[in-house]
Amino acid sequence: MPVSADVRTDTTGKPKGPHPQRRLTAAHVRRAGPGRHSDGNGLYLEVDPSGARRWTLRTVVHGRRRDIGLGSASIVSLADARTAAQHLRAVARSGGNPITERDKGRAPAVTFADAACSVHAEHIVPNSRNGKHVQQWLATLERYAFPTIGDLPVASVEQADVLRVLAPIWTECPETARRVRQRLRTVLDWARTAGYREGVNPVEGVEKGLAKQRDKTEHHAALPYNSLPDFWTKLGAVNGMGALALSFTILTAARSGEVRGAGWDEIDLDARVWTVPADRMKARTEHRVPLSEAAVAVLEIVRPLAGNGGLVFPSRVPGRALSDATLAAVMKRLGVAVTVHGFRSTFRDWAEEVTDYPHEVKEAALAHTVASKTERAYRRTDLFEPRREMMGAWAKFALSGRDASGSAHL
Repeated sequence: MPVSADVRTDTTGKPKGPHPQRRLTAAHVRRAGPGRHSDGNGLYLEVDPSGARRWTLRTVVHGRRRDIGLGSASIVSLADARTAAQHLRAVARSGGNPITERDKGRAPAVTFADAACSVHAEHIVPNSRNGKHVQQWLATLERYAFPTIGDLPVASVEQADVLRVLAPIWTECPETARRVRQRLRTVLDWARTAGYREGVNPVEGVEKGLAKQRDKTEHHAALPYNSLPDFWTKLGAVNGMGALALSFTILTAARSGEVRGAGWDEIDLDARVWTVPADRMKARTEHRVPLSEAAVAVLEIVRPLAGNGGLVFPSRVPGRALSDATLAAVMKRLGVAVTVHGFRSTFRDWAEEVTDYPHEVKEAALAHTVASKTERAYRRTDLFEPRREMMGAWAKFALSGRDASGSAHL
């Protein structure tokens, strides 16, 4: 058969270049961008966005298509990957188990519990500022997952195993079950990246095999906005650092923890701005808070009471911030069955019902994260000046009385 004109040949008449079923070259392996690159006969080079490269053999095992990892491309050469792929395809065709064949001579399998502990030590502990979260992250898996799949090789965990973990708690403890599901996904994603398992994460789509959850989000009890002026009058009669901190929390619509941890170095009284650093914000983004005349007045009262420490609202113990319970105690003393955090909802309801400020201004005042990536990319301002005007109106409403209709005197 004549050789095609576009195929180069050597002096023996054999085609030059890659074999038709061997499309990759050593140079291609080094330079290939993110994605899956075929070498033919089911052998693929997979390149992650991070640049990590690994070999995968896609073949049929006992009538089921499987992806079998052959190791990192930085360790396993192209030639060795081809040899291993050819051998494992032959094992599969003969009815054997290529995964078992591949694992001969390897170290003992990593269990799910081993993988979970590795993820916790390497990723959760170093990257979380919340000590309670660090402790609970592993504790939930130890309680709900380890008894069922802890001793299983992480490579063999399948969707049926995930269902066995989640089904007993899915409707009884919905929030806990969702956290366990997310932590299972994290561990199994890590195991795949680390080369301990292949294929799709079995947590994906597991909800289809679970009953529908019927829990409802529990909102923080909030004071109706038209009751705020009367409440403010009562609050003004309470003495103490807790009452002052609560007043400032209401006037700024901030979270209690942001107020209780506020330092004088964050406050610019001349510019009337409170700048909360990123490491104290829920969204880990610096947040500027415009201070109304009423908020500044609270700070002027606090300043001589705060002493020489750096905290704006210190407790009686030098250098220690007020506890959340201190603010809650003020609420209890006033006989109001709402939460401190609920005043953010009070502010949001007032802004929605009484004012015509744009949605994004209201959300920025609450330091809510913008949900849309596109919107985040195009938003180049924190809408500070419109927020200054709105917070001034909020303070005026809080300090004012109400007319018969309950409307604010704006």
